[in-house]
Amino acid sequence: RAADMYVEMKDICKQYGSFKASDHVSFGIEKGKLVALLGPSGSGKTTLLRMIAGLEAPDSGDIFINGQCVNDLPASKRGIGFVFQNYALFPHLSVFDNVAYSLTIQKKSKEEIIYKVQKILKAFHLEDHVYKKPSQLSGGQQQRVAIARAIISEPEVLLLDEPLAALDFKLREKLLIELIDLQDKLLTTFVYVTHDQFEALTVADHMAIMNPYGKIAQI
Repeated sequence: RAADMYVEMKDICKQYGSFKASDHVSFGIEKGKLVALLGPSGSGKTTLLRMIAGLEAPDSGDIFINGQCVNDLPASKRGIGFVFQNYALFPHLSVFDNVAYSLTIQKKSKEEIIYKVQKILKAFHLEDHVYKKPSQLSGGQQQRVAIARAIISEPEVLLLDEPLAALDFKLREKLLIELIDLQDKLLTTFVYVTHDQFEALTVADHMAIMNPYGKIAQI
């Protein structure tokens, strides 16, 4: 039933030149679920994610979040967190300031920022790295900082674009388990892009399998 869908894509088309990144894509995501978009490189997974986030606009079709059409809503107003493949941390800022970034922009009080950042850094086993710069951290630690930064403002939807692709297998396995625990705790709606079947099968409540032509082959 459509009413239960928290994020909904309706007949989304997006083209770059002659390349169809999204070809009449429709699917819905229930609130609090983790959905994986699984498919080969160039199948339009990241484009879908960027359109949900508001970083790209569809050529046609509608995107709904919590029943509201967000086509004309800027990214900053959509209540969405985004974790990129390359972490996209601010290199000149400490771990603390990276994680606090969205709260600082929202002009939260200093006390609230310190309380929330300390709490989340403890949950992510980063409390010993508060004043380090990203370059002083391992890949796994950088990824934890990126996820902590994305969820500290309590987004309703968290988009993860190949978040573990740069990590080795053992570390990926460990962080996958942490992600599942996190999602159970937060009950945030997660959309997780990957080309790795193992990752998708490990984390997802539902999988949307993309073919190389910007279509969803099956859910």
